[in-house]
Amino acid sequence: MNGIKSGRVKEEAMFQIFLRDKPVKIALSLKKTKKRRYASQIAKEADCTYSHTVRVLSEMEERGLIDFNKDGRLKLIELSPYGDEIVDTLDQLVKLLKQAEEYSASKLVKA
Repeated sequence: MNGIKSGRVKEEAMFQIFLRDKPVKIALSLKKTKKRRYASQIAKEADCTYSHTVRVLSEMEERGLIDFNKDGRLKLIELSPYGDEIVDTLDQLVKLLKQAEEYSASKLVKA
């Protein structure tokens, strides 16, 4: 029973990373360019505080979605191959949700 509960907790944690506005923006920001970037750059692109960005990035690293690479004192961030796959799917989901929202809005205008 412990393994089932542990698996469910991990699954819920993964949902908590990606089913919130700012983490989605952070993930998509990482996908936008293949170059390694600093947390401060990602925070600015995602319109998020630096501390929140670092917390989300740490969660993503724990789950194998990103890699931190040291460049002297600075850490550069890039998507792992697994993270790249996840963010591709997330990007498709975001696009589908936007289409659904536009469709719903157009139905309301016609009514």
